[in-house]
Amino acid sequence: MPVFYWIRAGLAALVLLGSWTGPSLATTHADGKAEAALIDIYRTIGAADLRGALRKSDALVKAYPHFQLAQLVHGDLLSALSRPVRHVGDVPGELAQGAAGNLAALRAESQLRIAAIRQRPPVDALPAQFIGLSKRNKHAIAVDTAKARLYLFENTAKGTRLLADYYISVGKAGVGKQVEGDQRTPLGVYFITSNLDPKSLKDLYGSGALPVNYPNVLDLRRGKTGGGIWLHGTPSTQFTRAPQATDGCVAVANPDLDRIIRTVEIRTTPVLIGKNFRWVRPAELSAEREQWDSRLEAWAAAKGSGQPGNLWKFYASDFQADGKDLQTFSRTAQAGLQQLAGKSVQLNDLSLIRWTDEAEILVATFGELKSGDRSGRTVRQYWQKRANTWQIIYEGAVG
Repeated sequence: MPVFYWIRAGLAALVLLGSWTGPSLATTHADGKAEAALIDIYRTIGAADLRGALRKSDALVKAYPHFQLAQLVHGDLLSALSRPVRHVGDVPGELAQGAAGNLAALRAESQLRIAAIRQRPPVDALPAQFIGLSKRNKHAIAVDTAKARLYLFENTAKGTRLLADYYISVGKAGVGKQVEGDQRTPLGVYFITSNLDPKSLKDLYGSGALPVNYPNVLDLRRGKTGGGIWLHGTPSTQFTRAPQATDGCVAVANPDLDRIIRTVEIRTTPVLIGKNFRWVRPAELSAEREQWDSRLEAWAAAKGSGQPGNLWKFYASDFQADGKDLQTFSRTAQAGLQQLAGKSVQLNDLSLIRWTDEAEILVATFGELKSGDRSGRTVRQYWQKRANTWQIIYEGAVG
């Protein structure tokens, strides 16, 4: 029987895929089922069982008729019954020319899905940017744009664990959004701001949308423009979209989005969007977390002292907050500082997320409670490393 030559190139490495324990068509959860079935087909092809693979692909395309990559693989399997198949989407020349762009996108999608399975993150690991998640962060999302992958985490008292991960599509022009309309997906630390009613959305956005707070404080400082960056679903005629197909949003298959929407909370769920994350186990971050605990405790002690000179040394000279520079911000805060003299300031539910590009940034979110008060406020600070010293470049209350 003719073989799939693209297997020999590693697109369906049987040994590497054999250890994957992702969901199957029999799972009770709708999310991830289609991809699990596709990977199982690749594995079956790798075992040289083409007829078995064809039976499985027939079931997959019937279950998900708009899954274009599955349809392409199914066509390859039918072709392989009579001739060698040399690569994904090995269609006749005239058809290939007419659909060159779509074929290239589907081949890229196939490679990205395989790579994500072959390069699984270590068990109990998380991106190094998540220095410390608080109990308010019941869930967290990390989007690795280089791998076209979204990772969904659950954060509990027992630790942070990976719940699921999904193939995604990003901006048509790639990543690194700068200006409105550039069709790029932003990179940075964001938070889910709302959950849009799917009845109010166009079919393009699928079963729902979760907007994030782009442009964030750092983006605004850097003069970035635009908005309307969402995590959303796919049109009714497409199960997934090409790796780069959106206007800057992050798109996932509708069953995957439905799981995410059911799981996460608005306002408190961080969304880290980056490239090629370094995965570490939480213990590897403990020293850095302790350093930040000490730094923020020192800031709280300085604030509680009521002495402006103790406090403002933590702030950068180019500090900006809601249109206020450091001088205006400090003048506004003066009365409050005098009232605080001799009172302690307690910090709780501390969340620490690092972002590194041309600068080193730390996003700290915490509850602030002054002694004698029954309730406090939630504060978010952006710290930047300047000449080996960390300084606050933004501070504001989180609504």
